[in-house]
Amino acid sequence: MFESINVLSLFTEKQRAVKVKQKRMISMIMLDDIDAEVTKKKIKHLHLKVCPPNGIVRVSAPLRMNQEKIRVFALSKLDWIRKQRLKIRNQVREKPLKYINQETHYFIGHSYQLKVLENNKPPFAELVKNEILIHVPTGADMEKRRSVLNEWYHKQLMELLNPLIKKWELKLGVSVKRFSIRSMKSRWGSCTPKTHGIRFNLELVKKSPECLEYIVVHELVHLLEASHNNRFKALMDQFYPNWKLCRKELNGLQLKS
Repeated sequence: MFESINVLSLFTEKQRAVKVKQKRMISMIMLDDIDAEVTKKKIKHLHLKVCPPNGIVRVSAPLRMNQEKIRVFALSKLDWIRKQRLKIRNQVREKPLKYINQETHYFIGHSYQLKVLENNKPPFAELVKNEILIHVPTGADMEKRRSVLNEWYHKQLMELLNPLIKKWELKLGVSVKRFSIRSMKSRWGSCTPKTHGIRFNLELVKKSPECLEYIVVHELVHLLEASHNNRFKALMDQFYPNWKLCRKELNGLQLKS
């Protein structure tokens, strides 16, 4: 004999579920350079998790807890959050590059086929039509090919950054004492306001011009406001209105390829 279903009971449960859902309030907070989604609901304690596949940070908080207390809690977990996001990125990373013929590589937001030319010329790379050509000694191993391409990437990014930094120094009324390019695993850029020094991730050379400019503006705005508070966001809104779209795009991209 089949067990009968109490329709009224099911309906009541659905009503309760809707009410619970309505009581949940969702907002966003910024943790350094990472966005976190905050959901307030009927719980007693704070909970934080980093969700695959994109490393989205989600915080569950009691209904009446204020945002600043939630933010302080989440910031105390920032090192752990970065490690978890890096772990997730490593798990979902595409097949490692081999730096061989016809492999796809990226430059300023566009894809190009790699062509390896072995010859006796000094090693160098160049962009020719739809291909990135790397000239290497005969028998050069993968590490040598990678090094030649990265040297070219470094030079190209330096040429892209110089005019952008000058442009935004004038617009923002700030001065950058020095900037450098390096490989970074968990950040697109970083700024030390005290020394007016800025570091950019080499991977930015592969991203769109809009995303590159966003990171330049982001780091230079830190010379006006060191933290990611409301003043920082207001300055970003004022000087680079599309910054949130660029941030969203970069957050969905791999840092290391």
